[in-house]
Amino acid sequence: MGFCEREELCCIQLSLFFLFFGLGFRHRERERERERLQIFEEESWGGTTTTTKKSSYSAVQLLGVKEREMVLWVFGYGSLLWKAGFDYEERVVGFIKGYRRVFHQASTDHRGTREYPGRTVTLERHEGEVTWGAAYRVSGKDEEQLVLSYLEMREFEYDERAFVDFYTEDPPCTQAISVLVYIGSSNKSKNQYYLGPAPLEDMASQIAKAVGPAGPNYEYLFRLEEALYQIGCVDEHIIELAEEVRKHLGHDVLLGGLLL
Repeated sequence: MGFCEREELCCIQLSLFFLFFGLGFRHRERERERERLQIFEEESWGGTTTTTKKSSYSAVQLLGVKEREMVLWVFGYGSLLWKAGFDYEERVVGFIKGYRRVFHQASTDHRGTREYPGRTVTLERHEGEVTWGAAYRVSGKDEEQLVLSYLEMREFEYDERAFVDFYTEDPPCTQAISVLVYIGSSNKSKNQYYLGPAPLEDMASQIAKAVGPAGPNYEYLFRLEEALYQIGCVDEHIIELAEEVRKHLGHDVLLGGLLL
């Protein structure tokens, strides 16, 4: 065997070595990925399943989303009502049961700062209550991953992700669909952004004064009030809080061309 033939044989052997090494490496990575995904619960599409955010994992890993053809529904009860921020195929107005909307969550990057946080809504478990909002339908694996990745960045201050049953009034008694919802829990050891309840006047004062990169905190409240009005929802807590904030501002506020 000549020198050139030996050199060619060595090149072939090296190529085969790196090929099998690469296949083995990818196989081990897939095994590790499966082990990591087993840490999290799989979605329950017939009830409520809750997972806690782990920042070291991607959105798809976090939610246990597997390769499937099922449709993802995202429930909006706060700013998602007037600004989804992602492409969706359908928007449906409806409600979830057993929760109420409360201004107990801090905003340090949108409607406030770390030095003076604003207040945004989260959900609090409460028997017999319903929370109205809108569900957004997203189909396709790539589209789902894109939306989930976006929401993980947008809703990073919310420590829980849950799948809950969503209902509509028209037609009545329709079968519930499972929707993904982001919740800021009251567990301060897991949710550092939880502010908790406060007297109405104190909350109104804080909302009237707080300002963040996305604008004043009161704008968030007034846009939520307007969005709920547009879907026919009367939320007494939101209305009462908005009226108290207007008293603190001491003047009419122009929002979207309307005096509020």
